[in-house]
Amino acid sequence: MGSGSKWRKAKLALGLNMCLYVPEARDRDSSPSPSSPSSTSKTTTTATQPRLSDAVSLSLSGQATSPSSSAHRLSKSGNPKSSKRTCAICLTSIKLGHGHAIFTAECSHSFHFHCITSNVKHGNQICPVCRAKWKEVPFQNPASDLPPGRSRINGVGWSRDDAWMTILQQLPSPQLDMSRQVNSVFHAPEPSTFNDDEVLNLQDEVPENGNETTTETAENNCSRTIEVQTYPEVSAVPSAVSHNNFAILIHLKAPRGRHISCQNQMPVSQNSRAPVDLVTVLDVSGSMAGTKLALLKRAVGFVIQNLGPSDRLSVIAFSSTARRLFPLHRMTETGRQEALQAVNSLASNGGTNIAEGLKKGAKVLLDRQWKNPVGSIILLSDGQDTYTVTGGGGANSRTDYKSLLPVSIHRDGGTGYQIPVHAFGFGADHDAASMHSISEISGGTFSFIEAEGVIQDAFAQCIGGLLSVVAQEVGVKIECVHPGLQITSIKAGSYQTSLMADGRTGSIDVGDLYAEEERDFLVTVDIPANVSSKEMSLLMVKCAFRNPITKEMVISDEPSEVKIQRPAMTGQPVVSIEVDRQRNRLRSAEAMAEARAAAEHGDLSNAVSLLESCRRALSETVSARACDKLCIALCAELKEMQERMASRRIYESSGRAYVLSGLSSHSWQRATARGDSTDSSSLVQAYQTPSMVDMVTRSQTMILGNRPPSQRKLRQAQSFPGRPQPR
Repeated sequence: MGSGSKWRKAKLALGLNMCLYVPEARDRDSSPSPSSPSSTSKTTTTATQPRLSDAVSLSLSGQATSPSSSAHRLSKSGNPKSSKRTCAICLTSIKLGHGHAIFTAECSHSFHFHCITSNVKHGNQICPVCRAKWKEVPFQNPASDLPPGRSRINGVGWSRDDAWMTILQQLPSPQLDMSRQVNSVFHAPEPSTFNDDEVLNLQDEVPENGNETTTETAENNCSRTIEVQTYPEVSAVPSAVSHNNFAILIHLKAPRGRHISCQNQMPVSQNSRAPVDLVTVLDVSGSMAGTKLALLKRAVGFVIQNLGPSDRLSVIAFSSTARRLFPLHRMTETGRQEALQAVNSLASNGGTNIAEGLKKGAKVLLDRQWKNPVGSIILLSDGQDTYTVTGGGGANSRTDYKSLLPVSIHRDGGTGYQIPVHAFGFGADHDAASMHSISEISGGTFSFIEAEGVIQDAFAQCIGGLLSVVAQEVGVKIECVHPGLQITSIKAGSYQTSLMADGRTGSIDVGDLYAEEERDFLVTVDIPANVSSKEMSLLMVKCAFRNPITKEMVISDEPSEVKIQRPAMTGQPVVSIEVDRQRNRLRSAEAMAEARAAAEHGDLSNAVSLLESCRRALSETVSARACDKLCIALCAELKEMQERMASRRIYESSGRAYVLSGLSSHSWQRATARGDSTDSSSLVQAYQTPSMVDMVTRSQTMILGNRPPSQRKLRQAQSFPGRPQPR
């Protein structure tokens, strides 16, 4: 039983998550014929089940194989005994027509291909049934999917010659029904205006000019507010002395997702969450050929399968030019089928024109007639734009790469559009500086996908956040209470801040928050001497946001007031660990930025020295002495960056991208994929939310087309920025 359990886990982790689900082709307006066989028949039931494939079912009957390719032999029809065999690894029946490839070894024993692939990946080349040693194994086919002179990306957790992907690439291209409505999209001329988006689900539609409320009460609105907490650097300052640059932490935490609607109010949407308009802008240049493109199809297929019927998706593909392959349509059952077929039609060729792809992607969202509450673009590329940007990367990359992004969706463009671009750099050859700049300018995040197998998990983490937006237009207002007080700085990373000339009032524009997402901002003030009272009120902090479902403005019931004691004498001051840990985060982010600038100017030794100095300084802080998890994570991240700056070759291939994805994560306080891991147990994943962990877990454990159990209990994400939970 123990051995069987291990193989089941191996099958789940390595075998069943490696291909794209493409459903059976079906017309949008098609309906069952009255003369069709009864739905209770076995044939009809099987035909309606989703299949696992990149192009067609892996259990194609009569698939031709050469005599020397027994390791890649597919099952053949007409053998009544084969359907009754049992796989000795997973102990389930081997049946035809279930979307599984079957491997028949030299000793004539048969197994599910994904099961034996897992077996061989662990170095076992002996038949599990008769113990015969095999000469041909599923992994020993030469890789032929890469262009001459190109090497694979470092595939952590993946074989260099992955037989599952080899089978995937050897399958014939899908023979699409040219009469289908979706195929007219591929071949017909594009409209000049992309206003052909599908009408929203009426039960989700909320008028743009709906009534707004300026206060929230429990009686008329059942949405929960954002939790606001404040922490002064120390609790007491002697009354006779002044204190400059006194630090105050403002901590926000978004409410949980999936609010329960009021008893007398109909739920606004089926899933009680804000529906999304998502545009995927995908690189299909020649360098994406083979394994990369197959993995991209699989990852986008996962995204499609996890969007709801109220969400809408559009697909843009770009190489030397860009084209809209699929309009902005709702992901109903039919919509998902058509979107999956559009993705499956992707073919690689040509150069890399990122600017043209983003122009088309932005146009889809700008021209739409209807708008879901949340809108975003996912951009993936493995190369460098050779059509728009002529200069190389460098310290001034923000200026160099602005031309890649349409001005209409710049954060500071003044258009009022909030369309973040979440950029994913794939492999060692992508232009990390341009991808980071694109995300930074638009208000999105930049993720570095170093290992082939992480692409789906990286997408899963991203949409796990996008599908859990609980607050929009989040704003924080800070006001000085004591008349002698002045705000000297507001440290908020990439978030826009404003400070009045008199230093008495400031604000932070936070934007969207995902469910249970946290934000921390440090405000410094100059505290004057005060002998008139034993207590001093410093700041008043207010938070307001728009409910993305009801469109109502919600203002926190009671402002958070920051007070300190002003006794005549104080003992040894005790520094707040909450303030100290955020100082460490900001200090680390500054060191990363300085080290990156030094590396871009060719001074790698100085870059490494800057990171090491910061790491030593962190180890001496209050947080480090308390074994704070965030401090430990920051030290580990700084150490990793030092190693990726060990030489110019390492820095160019992975160091720059790793540092920039880290800077993106810290500046927005939002999780990004870095290197080869999106695992919440990884020390660098400090900003994952429970909804992100949920989606990544789905990616790692589910077969596309089979929804996971809704009652599954998920492990908690590590949420380092927040205050420690009470024991």
